[in-house]
Amino acid sequence: MYGIPEFRLPKTIVQQEIEGLKEMGVEIECNTVIGRSQTVDELFEEGYEAVFIGSGAGLPNFMNLSGENLKGVYSANEFLTRCNLMKAYQKGGDTPLQRAKRAVIVGGGNVAMDAARCAKRLGVGHVYIVYRRSMEELPARKEEVEHAMEEGIEFLLLRNPIRVLGNEEGWIRGVECVEMELGEPDESGRCRPVEKNGSNFVLEADCMIMAIGTSPNPLIRSTTEGLETNRKGCLVCDEQGRTTREGVFAGGDAVSGAATVILAMGAGKTAAKAIDEYIKNKQ
Repeated sequence: MYGIPEFRLPKTIVQQEIEGLKEMGVEIECNTVIGRSQTVDELFEEGYEAVFIGSGAGLPNFMNLSGENLKGVYSANEFLTRCNLMKAYQKGGDTPLQRAKRAVIVGGGNVAMDAARCAKRLGVGHVYIVYRRSMEELPARKEEVEHAMEEGIEFLLLRNPIRVLGNEEGWIRGVECVEMELGEPDESGRCRPVEKNGSNFVLEADCMIMAIGTSPNPLIRSTTEGLETNRKGCLVCDEQGRTTREGVFAGGDAVSGAATVILAMGAGKTAAKAIDEYIKNKQ
């Protein structure tokens, strides 16, 4: 509901799914943060026999650039949440977004495309996607790139931001970038981008959106003993969604890292079957 734009997944479809679950008898408790409001251990103490963690990967990554904390610099998470859930596009909304004229989106994945296309719909005149590799290495789905191009998004490839510039009021006024060239392949198999000396230039902008990936929030794993994670902070599971903690299952972005809705749905169904078998065997 909060991360995926209306033009990719209409809210009415999501709401129908939620209502269907309610009709089946699922109880939904909002405004509850596991790891703060209560812990996984406390859920077991209340009598639950199994816990499924589908908390996603909502912790945004930043580049730690100088000026990254200026006003007008957003994570893609915040920007998309304001647009989708908090209705920032409506005049007089409670969580407005500035009416930017030139927006720079950093990143080349599907989320970067979503942020760029949302910015266009908010009336931003010039929207740039800045990506440090070439079009061949762009991780976004081909269709998403084509749609962005059709809507007038400008791609600045083999470019990388190194500093965010601000004005006297603390708002972003531009992004200093450098040109890149592709070197030898790195551990991912993609060619490593190498900075060109003396290629610095300033891209005028009054809005910057960081879309360089997300990680799972460490809150649940840090408050639950016995949960093993990998080096990226994702929960370690087997193919059935069983974690390293007895009775705790997981799936979706919390396990795979940022991926797609359909993969998360599949992981949930696989884990649901495993949970059913687990509880039956216990009894």
